[in-house]
Amino acid sequence: MPHVQIVHRTNYRYVRPVRFTPHRLMLRPRDSHDLRVRAATLGLTPAAKSTRWAHDVFGNSVCLVEWNGIESDQLDIVSTLDLDHFPSGSRAPRETLDPIAETYPFSYAPEEFPDLARMMERQHPDPARKVDAWVQRFLPLGKPARTMDVLAAITAAIKSDFTYAGREQEGTNAPRLTLETRQGACRDFALLMMEAVRALGLAARFVSGYLYSDDASSTTVGGGATHAWVSIYLPGAGWVEYDPTNGLIAGRNLIRVSVARAPEQAVPVVGGFVGGIRDFAGLTVDVTVTLKPDEAEPPPPPLVAA
Repeated sequence: MPHVQIVHRTNYRYVRPVRFTPHRLMLRPRDSHDLRVRAATLGLTPAAKSTRWAHDVFGNSVCLVEWNGIESDQLDIVSTLDLDHFPSGSRAPRETLDPIAETYPFSYAPEEFPDLARMMERQHPDPARKVDAWVQRFLPLGKPARTMDVLAAITAAIKSDFTYAGREQEGTNAPRLTLETRQGACRDFALLMMEAVRALGLAARFVSGYLYSDDASSTTVGGGATHAWVSIYLPGAGWVEYDPTNGLIAGRNLIRVSVARAPEQAVPVVGGFVGGIRDFAGLTVDVTVTLKPDEAEPPPPPLVAA
């Protein structure tokens, strides 16, 4: 049971005092069977006039912030989280997978299909069908394939065949561009895998959150900032997380904060300022993830039907 502490600081700087438009923050995870939020605090400088919490269309926790005319030459947003993580482990999806989904192709149940349909839709045009051609290489020609093996192979191929290149600029590269350049940031790799499995008829979501390491010799990348990966719906196993940047499966070392149909719906900080075009002086984002020693606290009890 890893005990994880996260400090996520976003600092905007301006050459002169400006006014801030309303901001939308997605920085707080939801409690679940695999994640317990011990404490969550949000620091804002300058102090906001009002904050309001809501759940978005995907059920993510969102903080809506307004300053109402306050001016400053800096905006500092500090989210501090104290969490217990209960990752299921890579064996869990195989052990709980519905037999109908063990072999690809398979069909989702009629009662689940309407809810999964939007997550199965391709979001980026692929006129030359490059994504389709790339993902087909993971399927054996003319015969069924083991579903979990196909998804593991796609995850491993992105990690081994593509070069990680962190990028501070906003936005996510289109999957066809990631295929052409063979490089990208974690969000680019997540989007590529998401669109690739959608091309296979599977439901997939974009996930934003944090990455931690419990191994001193680990070579994971994507720390020091927010991280992105993908979750894929598999009957019986549910939403299974895949991190193609690091080749991780089933949520190990991944702290999920938000899920969405598309990357632009899961941006941690969204907002603007009222001022001149040259007033913006810079942005710094720093994420510190600390793994605390295990404590003698038992895991949460399993849910038992009445």
